[in-house]
Amino acid sequence: MKSRYLAASVGAAFGIFGAAWAGAGVELTTRVSGVVEEVLVKPGQQVKKGAVLLRLDATVLRARLDEAAAELARAEADAADARHDLERAQELFNRTVSSTSELDAAKVRDARAQAAVQAAKARQAIAQKNLADAALRAPFDAQVVAIPGQPGTVVAAECQPRPLLVLAPRKP
Repeated sequence: MKSRYLAASVGAAFGIFGAAWAGAGVELTTRVSGVVEEVLVKPGQQVKKGAVLLRLDATVLRARLDEAAAELARAEADAADARHDLERAQELFNRTVSSTSELDAAKVRDARAQAAVQAAKARQAIAQKNLADAALRAPFDAQVVAIPGQPGTVVAAECQPRPLLVLAPRKP
């Protein structure tokens, strides 16, 4: 039985999860769910830190990014409309043509629209990060030990995903 001597997140900046096992190297998988589209390395191959090792099919992730971009555009248009309404309500209030409650309602609508823009920007950033995480990169210079994940392998990131690739750190 292999003894586990270290379990840690390996390089969150690289979009991978990993755990080190005695004698087995570091097991890697992606941070996002999907289907392995292509494996770009072979067992025994030396890889440099940051090299792309495999890619998931990014069709759904690209669509989610496009959806987030459209949502942001809609939120920005709504915010521009709300800002225009606020300016108009302020102008009418200053001329004593409208009431305080109408001005307050315009302020609330403007604040909600600005919040919607911020939320849409956050969703777009998450979608962009998820798309980037569809490429599994080497967290350090290493040698590929094994490739349990082949094209067609389904990755369920939320459910303790199985390793897609095993690396052994290269000794200096």
